[in-house]
Amino acid sequence: MPSVLIVDDLLSIHEMLDAVIQPTGFATAFATDGEKALVRYKAEKQDIVLADIDMKPMDGITLLKQLKLFDPNAVVIIMTAYASTESAIQALKFGAFDYLQKPFRVDELISTLKRGLEYKQFSLADKNTHSPFPSAKGADLESRLIGSSAKFKKFLQQIKKLSTVRSPVLLHGEVGTGKSTVAEILHAVNPSPDGQLVRIDCSLSDEANFREGLLGQSGSGGTWIKQAKGGTLFLHHLQCLPMPMQKELVSVLRTTSSGFRLVCTTTEDLEKLTDEGTFHDELFYRVASLPVAIPSLRDRTDDIPALVKHFATKTTNPNFDASQVEFTDDAIEVLQAYHWPGNLTELHQVVSKLASTAESRVITSQELPMRLKEVKDWPKLEDFLAGQQKQYTDLVLRACNDDKAKAAKVLGIPASQIK
Repeated sequence: MPSVLIVDDLLSIHEMLDAVIQPTGFATAFATDGEKALVRYKAEKQDIVLADIDMKPMDGITLLKQLKLFDPNAVVIIMTAYASTESAIQALKFGAFDYLQKPFRVDELISTLKRGLEYKQFSLADKNTHSPFPSAKGADLESRLIGSSAKFKKFLQQIKKLSTVRSPVLLHGEVGTGKSTVAEILHAVNPSPDGQLVRIDCSLSDEANFREGLLGQSGSGGTWIKQAKGGTLFLHHLQCLPMPMQKELVSVLRTTSSGFRLVCTTTEDLEKLTDEGTFHDELFYRVASLPVAIPSLRDRTDDIPALVKHFATKTTNPNFDASQVEFTDDAIEVLQAYHWPGNLTELHQVVSKLASTAESRVITSQELPMRLKEVKDWPKLEDFLAGQQKQYTDLVLRACNDDKAKAAKVLGIPASQIK
């Protein structure tokens, strides 16, 4: 049975929380201050710590820091009065899973505890070789996410585990890396068959539409929120959302996020933007509890042959079956050497055009677009000259039958410099 350590200096709060938490399947333990809570957690290691922020001699923030030092996977939920919102956001920054603003509703409390437990299980699974989470069901990961490189396998394993939890997921990656595809896969394993995937492109939605669809007239959730109930709310390009909308979105997520899975994507470093003050701090901490970095194509060039084959089979050629198209080794080498600023999207476009218009089943490097063969990154002069010098040294050494002393005389350098 999952357990909750309740930390508050008021015994009446203990009694109240015990009465509402225990019937939901959580065991409860208690401490009246941060120091006692720390001792008890170290001895018993409860699944979740629910702590008041205003306590003496050790307050909730200090307790949070100490718990994280002892156990980086500790799930801490802070309880705070309305006037202490800034402190609560600081708690999120220091690693709190979430905060509850007093007075909070029972359903809000239970929902937060359940999300915290999911996050705890995910964190532990990430450290175990044999994950307790089953593979994603309802979506064929292997057919939609193609690759076998080390970086891609690690990413794929993350997605398989993420598919079993409902905590907010933040997908970070360059343009064209497949963030939308991952969001669709995460939605496809939704336990509710009637749940919808509500896709909002924050770079396209104007303020009026966003406020009406996501916030609603009362600020408690608009039509998009209602449509996402039981499904997935997918906020694409979250970094493009204006600051005023970011603030209002936070207030909506505080009260509605338990009704749907939240998946956000970004092409920018939101943590850096938060530190710079250009992205709302609380929104960042709320959406980034489970961040996933999607590797760029140039970081997994070993996957390009399989991706080329996959994309070719998805096209139609009037002359023959496009699945029979083959790219020669020299063509693959060019594709692997290219830097792919558009990542998978760009590769898909190139392969699809070639496979659908090819007059022969074999595509060589000569048929590739010229831009793919242009040298983008010339070596530095000193690196080039060093390489030339090494080649000349090796040539002289071979001519001297590997006699370093003789080669050193010819080159006019100490023998110790010949490797």
